[in-house]
Amino acid sequence: MRRGGIAAVSWRVLVLILALYFLLPFFWLVISATKSTGQLFTSFGLGFASPWHLLDNIRGMLAFQDGVMGRWMLNTALYSGGVALASTLFSAMAGYAFSKFEFPFKTVLNLMILASVLVPITALVLPIFLILHDLGLINTYWAVVLPLLVNPLGVYLMLIFWDQGFPKALQDAAYLDGASEWRVFWQVGLPLVRNGLVTVGLFSFVSTWNNFFLPLVVLSKGSLYPVTVGLAIWNSTAQTGASVDYPAILVGALVSVLPLIVAFFTLQRYWQAGLTAGSVK
Repeated sequence: MRRGGIAAVSWRVLVLILALYFLLPFFWLVISATKSTGQLFTSFGLGFASPWHLLDNIRGMLAFQDGVMGRWMLNTALYSGGVALASTLFSAMAGYAFSKFEFPFKTVLNLMILASVLVPITALVLPIFLILHDLGLINTYWAVVLPLLVNPLGVYLMLIFWDQGFPKALQDAAYLDGASEWRVFWQVGLPLVRNGLVTVGLFSFVSTWNNFFLPLVVLSKGSLYPVTVGLAIWNSTAQTGASVDYPAILVGALVSVLPLIVAFFTLQRYWQAGLTAGSVK
């Protein structure tokens, strides 16, 4: 076998190993969701046990603590959907301004945006908490939504998509036809950067859906919890020896990741094209 063929096989093996590594926890979660409490501790972790208890576990999850899991999922959908829509719009507007206009301190502001990408949200939780407390927004939906509306990475990505997907010549042609700035942005430009919008929106949706530390700090009402915080509370309660249904926790964890899987597969052709376009900047 030629050296190139050996290298190709080696890469395929490496990719297969990495895929198994990342899929193994999900595979374990799917299997564990079909087991009863006794089977979880007596059967092999990566093997199904007979009989299956998946339907019983789903009913138990929906009924546990008066069906609070449904409220948590609804909260998470509201947080993630609202942040994704608003953050994508703000990122598109900011990226358009940086791409098409000249204004004072543009380079400095651009560098500040790039630098803020490196700052994790966990490092900002304390000042965010103090600001929200002064505004009286603790234990409200706004406490989770407002801090996530500005997405520096989304602004930078949209800057790239505007540069590549909406040429200056096309913008000037729209001006010559008498289009206003808003019409150029909404009707001419946005359809051309659709892949970028989907990419930024999907990133915002996933990061908000998986967000844990911020809602844990700014929320103390169980009725406002997202599913990440709610499941963590269930799990910590179970570890203290309280009567918490382990299968309900596992089924809840499985249900919580299904919307993300659906979103990725549904929007796959858009965000893949968007990532490819942004990679040649």
